[in-house]
Amino acid sequence: MQQAPKPDRPSRADGFAEISVAQAARAMRDGKFSAEAYAESLLWRAREQSALQAFITIDDEAVIAAAAAVDKARAAGASDPLLGIPLGVKDSYLTSGLRTTLGVSNLRNFVPDHDAGVVGAVKGAGAIIFGKNNLVEMSFGLTGDNGPYGQVKNPHAHERVSGGSSSGSAAAVAAGIVPAAFGGDTIGSIRVPASLCGVVGFKPTTGRWPRDGVAPISHVLDTTGVFTRTVEDCELIDQVVTKSPPSTTAEQGDLTGVRFAYAPKQYLDLVDTHVEARFYEVIRRLRDGGAEVVEVDFGDEFAPLANETTWNLFFRETMEAITDFLRDNDIPSSFDEIYGDLKPGLKEVWQHLVLPTGSKWLTPDAYHKALTVDRPKIQRLFSEAFAKSGAEALISPTTPCTAPEIGKENEFLIGGTQVTFAALAQNTIPASGAGLPAISLPMGKVSNDLPIGLEIDAPADGDRRLLTLARRVEALGISSL
Repeated sequence: MQQAPKPDRPSRADGFAEISVAQAARAMRDGKFSAEAYAESLLWRAREQSALQAFITIDDEAVIAAAAAVDKARAAGASDPLLGIPLGVKDSYLTSGLRTTLGVSNLRNFVPDHDAGVVGAVKGAGAIIFGKNNLVEMSFGLTGDNGPYGQVKNPHAHERVSGGSSSGSAAAVAAGIVPAAFGGDTIGSIRVPASLCGVVGFKPTTGRWPRDGVAPISHVLDTTGVFTRTVEDCELIDQVVTKSPPSTTAEQGDLTGVRFAYAPKQYLDLVDTHVEARFYEVIRRLRDGGAEVVEVDFGDEFAPLANETTWNLFFRETMEAITDFLRDNDIPSSFDEIYGDLKPGLKEVWQHLVLPTGSKWLTPDAYHKALTVDRPKIQRLFSEAFAKSGAEALISPTTPCTAPEIGKENEFLIGGTQVTFAALAQNTIPASGAGLPAISLPMGKVSNDLPIGLEIDAPADGDRRLLTLARRVEALGISSL
């Protein structure tokens, strides 16, 4: 990390660590502070919070130079929507002129010559790329452990995991280092760390956001997305990335006329008792706010079908996706070199599930069935549930528990049942398998004083309505329960 020398440490009283993207954009537009002062303060905070290991790379001098250029542009009349906003970027995204490692050691010195599509979009809207966030190697994991670059720690309790694979992105937002950061979600890699770190995590409908220039796992499941402090920020960034007009929806206040569904047989089957109690508190809050909340049942086959199908696609598509990505983006490594450099546990997983020679490699017939029979069935079950219940969205706890302890994530208890880290994604997997838009909102802290999230899933392509609903739910104050 290159550090530009500064004689005095910015005061904590400036409040820069707490403000949202929209608040910062308005304040800079109104002349309340400069982009350079904002960036400088956040760089100091990054140094203070370096023990979290939320970033792999920050070029301090480049950040300050970019902020100074923003201030000059603003003085000349520039008014881009993200002008001067420092954003974190998961280190699976290519960033022109800024090191991109994909979380593996054999790309430690790789500097791309072009940006991922999402990065280009936000830079075009005036944003500053603050740094590259730590992640699980090749985005393969749910806890935040990275062999070459360290375990990302949970800002609320450093002995706890941050969640993954977009671990550093969630931790950086939760720790007040940046107001927003980009991640990727294939089975829950945005929503899981958002829940465990207590921030907002938005997964768009698969295919809504650009995926070019981002290291893939599965072309069927992958989506880029974002961590923020507020739903308003998700809306703003979604508009920039998708080049959509600003929302004209003026719905505010209560939730009268809104119907939510929940499915206890599928989403509360294995959940910590304190998390379940908090979820029912949220249901009561929604009803008090005017919403109708109805129970639905997806059937006995839903959870096993969603789980098996989604994991099968996840593993089966990895090798081809990575090989093509490395070739198409002129990245100086090969699949074999990356595989050979993985940490032992992950390498063993790839050996059995990702390599065609593996004992659990999905056969061509099984892969075809997953794509043409099983995944469409998951989508149909969601569509039928929404249609029969009349609900606009499905709600559940994002994760079944709070963050496990570092070193114990491969064997811990939920409700007296021994599980592994894979259980953290049990509620996020179905929406991933179906390609639905989903968002995780903080719903306070539970008994061990750790945060937990509320997931809201919506029908495919219902992203803007989902964000509107989420903003109204957020306004009920569930984050402070």
